[in-house]
Amino acid sequence: MSGLIRNLITIISAFFSGKRYGVSSTVPCHFRITPFDCGISVLKSDKYFQLAESAQLDYLIKTGLISSLRSDGISFVNASQLIKLMKPVGVFKRVRVETSICCADEKFAYFSHVIFLGNQKCSEVLVKMKFKKRSLTIPPSEIIGKFESDTPEHLKTWIEAMC
Repeated sequence: MSGLIRNLITIISAFFSGKRYGVSSTVPCHFRITPFDCGISVLKSDKYFQLAESAQLDYLIKTGLISSLRSDGISFVNASQLIKLMKPVGVFKRVRVETSICCADEKFAYFSHVIFLGNQKCSEVLVKMKFKKRSLTIPPSEIIGKFESDTPEHLKTWIEAMC
């Protein structure tokens, strides 16, 4: 339930933020960690994925991609996720999530959601996402354009491990 509420608040605040970014930008958003997100006193591991999901919605809205997706009848599906935890996040802390597209290939766009507590990196969630129109997979280049970025080594390792 807390994920749904967070997504709704994120959608509303992203639409009214007034800030717009390019697709190749890193888009920041902020969240407050609530008791509903924590076990006893720190953020539960599954809640990192919820933060990434909300940050992904924020990114799609602030870059304007959500409008073109909706008008063309295209949805997006997260095919796989990987998380690297570095530092626990306590209850009532305010975190910043910086979202960007790392790279894209013929089928997938790879998102990075880096979670910061102050200036300290706490975790990174990588998301392998594809665009779908009914049962067809739409190449990311048709949505985000030609993405000119080298695939980071840690992402290459993850992609190879999934094959």
